[in-house]
Amino acid sequence: MMNKSFIHADDLPPKEVTKRDKMLLLELERTTGKCFYEACDGITQALLSSCFWYLTIDAEYLTLVIHTPEIVTYWHIVSNIVQLGIKLEPLASSARIRVNPPPGKATPFEIGVDEVSAFRDWL
Repeated sequence: MMNKSFIHADDLPPKEVTKRDKMLLLELERTTGKCFYEACDGITQALLSSCFWYLTIDAEYLTLVIHTPEIVTYWHIVSNIVQLGIKLEPLASSARIRVNPPPGKATPFEIGVDEVSAFRDWL
């Protein structure tokens, strides 16, 4: 582990997360989501528009979370996971996709963008 005495105080994370920090994170997530959506093709945009989706960013990952309204849409989204991964990859070095089906209809699906190529081969 790196000795913190060698890191300048300005380069350390804040001791407390302020309201402004939270607002900036929300703005980053919103803007990143807009860039992601605009980079998608028309079919992917139509699929996303039929769902409730958002991007969330934490210390480790950018996560695309999709809540599907019905099982057919869930399977369409899962079938389109490669395209979603391709569009997320340039936005973050570590990203993942989580697809949630309607309650009780299927198992939630989660995949890291770095795993999408293996998933593509499986399809």
